[in-house]
Amino acid sequence: MYTKDSYFSITDSSEGFYKDRGSKFYSYAFPCKDDSELKKIIDLIKKKHHDARHHCYAYRFKSDYSLYRTNDDGEPTNAAGKPILGQIDALKLTNTVVIVARYFGGVKLGVGGMMNAYKEAAKDALSDVHIIENTIDDTFLVRFGYPEMNTVMRIIKELDLNIIKQTLELDGEILFTVRKKESSFVYHKFIGLKNIHISKM
Repeated sequence: MYTKDSYFSITDSSEGFYKDRGSKFYSYAFPCKDDSELKKIIDLIKKKHHDARHHCYAYRFKSDYSLYRTNDDGEPTNAAGKPILGQIDALKLTNTVVIVARYFGGVKLGVGGMMNAYKEAAKDALSDVHIIENTIDDTFLVRFGYPEMNTVMRIIKELDLNIIKQTLELDGEILFTVRKKESSFVYHKFIGLKNIHISKM
């Protein structure tokens, strides 16, 4: 479903809204990476909508999309959290949480109606977010003597590698990152060169 060396996330928060037969659904999307950030977001929305009947949410975390959770907060099982998560997954997002505060309007929507309402509310919150693609990188340390500096710098420039830290004295060290799918190619560019040593961090 997802590429192995990149992932998609959002850079900012956004709001949405959906109404059905009197029930109002206020939705919010946030960039979020872990449980401590999640707790602050949930507390924020619960404070903002303290009189809402339900505060339902879903999130997906980690660059490999492996960690997720849904919370129906008193709604029928899978009627709220699952359709919210479905909208996060539809955009292939991770490190993202969507929370929906519901005000009951006096008319029961039924499970199907609720699922649609939470889906549409989440979709509206995510319709205005800025999505970016993040690469999953490997980090390497290359060590070399002063005479090999030109060779090393030429390869780094040629491959457009991202230098994190460098020490260029009599003996040089350069720490750099490269996208995972290109790391084997880059490694073999350095390996075997005389007086140049490369290791994966």
